[in-house]
This record gives sequence, structure tokens and C-alpha cells, in this order.
Amino acid sequence: MEVKTYEGGVLGTGQVDESKFGDKVLYRTLKAAVVMHQANQRQGTVKTKTRGEVSGTNKKPYRQKHTGRARAGDRKSPIWRGGGTVFGPRPRDYSYHMPAKARRVALRTAVLGKLQDGEVVLATLPKFDAPSAKSARKVLADVGSPRRAVVVIPEHDENVWKSFRNFPGVTVRTAADLCAFDVVHGGTVLIEPAAMTELTARVGLRQEGEA
Repeated sequence: MEVKTYEGGVLGTGQVDESKFGDKVLYRTLKAAVVMHQANQRQGTVKTKTRGEVSGTNKKPYRQKHTGRARAGDRKSPIWRGGGTVFGPRPRDYSYHMPAKARRVALRTAVLGKLQDGEVVLATLPKFDAPSAKSARKVLADVGSPRRAVVVIPEHDENVWKSFRNFPGVTVRTAADLCAFDVVHGGTVLIEPAAMTELTARVGLRQEGEA
């Protein structure tokens, strides 16, 4: 499949073996992986107070009968202003995990979808000897100034991460840390050739006879 390439500040075209990422996008598996990632990001710290936790007296506010008012046991009743909450949210853990094989399939099909949509750029990034937002801005401008982008590199590079971190919507991931959510939510995928090779080895389909 033909994809965009970027090297030395010039856009071009290159070829990628699309068959390594399957023959069709598996939308159900992809959605399941994205929803799992979003659930795992939830803090689950929201909490409301029940009538047993609200500050106040347990004294009966007035006598039971002959007042013309509804019966009341205390001022912390949920139907009273300032009372407790019935069935309110409580702290909980929303996280769960899909099988590792399903996560690999989701990442593989996410990359396939980006390839089919023409949103993958094989980018040879300039050498970042020090953090440089100016150099990062030039890279983004050269590839079309995408509003959202994920930069995939073969291994962790502090200078690359610091160069791109101030751009809203731009994230930096290594090929080993990339997940389906990063690809789907990331917009344009700027991936270095070495990272593409590593990613293909990680999630790509193996042909018969390959180890």
C-alpha cells in the first residue's frame, strides 16, 4: 500500500505491506479496546453522603402525631433539604482488562484503518540533540499541520517527548507502548521506519514458515 513519507523536510510516497495488518477493520474488537482504555482512565473517586454520613442530630424534629405534618424521624432524611443521598455514586474501580491477544488484534486493526484512510506518515524525524519546540513545529507544519497527531518512535527519547509535549493534541509513544486508543484518538500517525518495523513484529500477522 502507498503511504506518505517524510524525510529531510520533504513529503514523498512509499510502500507498506498492508497484509501484515489483516484484510479488514474489526470494528467491534477496536471499540471494545477503546472503551476498556477509557474505563481504565476513570478515577472512580466520586462519592455522595448517605443519611448515615450526613452531619446532624438524630433527634426527632417534632412529635409523631397531631401536627398536621408528615412523620419525620430526623433531619438527615433523604427527602429533607440537606439530608443524605439515596443510591448516590460511591468510590469504585472501573478498570478491567481484555485478553492480551484481543488487545494486539485491536491495535493491528486500528493501524490498518489508519493505513486505509491515508493517515499514516513514515517520518524520519530530525535528530533532537536537545528539546526544541521549533523543530517539532516545523515537522508538524511540513506534514500538513494536523490538529491531532501521535508520534511513534522506536525507543524512549526524552528530547523528542519534550519537543512535542507543548502542542495540544500531539502525543509521543514508543512502538512498545502504543495501544489501539492512541491510534484511534491520535489523528495522523507519524511513525518512524524503525518503529514501524518493531510495531509490525509486535502485532503483525505472521506468514506460514515465520517464527
